[in-house]
Amino acid sequence: MMYRHAVIFWLTLALGAYGIVDMLWKGSWGFLMSLLIPVFVFAVIFLLYKYQPGQRNRTPKIKPSVRTMTKTASARKQQTTNKRKTYPFHVIEGSKGKNEEEQPKYH
Repeated sequence: MMYRHAVIFWLTLALGAYGIVDMLWKGSWGFLMSLLIPVFVFAVIFLLYKYQPGQRNRTPKIKPSVRTMTKTASARKQQTTNKRKTYPFHVIEGSKGKNEEEQPKYH
């Protein structure tokens, strides 16, 4: 399945390149100029995606103080020790024996 998609992609790319070269060879510059605008728009979108404007204005990371680190470390220790919760109820097993034949076939 993946191989077929790759063949279709490369075939389409090759035919497109052949069409552009053929237009240039025949001297149809109007077609080339009409292709220039979408290529320019695609390039601008790609550059904006790659180099996002908001990335440069980020504030640098501030190293937390020792007091803050001790607070977070103690909070982490408390979270790891209380992993299992205690509940005020528990299951009481009945005196009746379990028989698999009496259980419903569909749960």
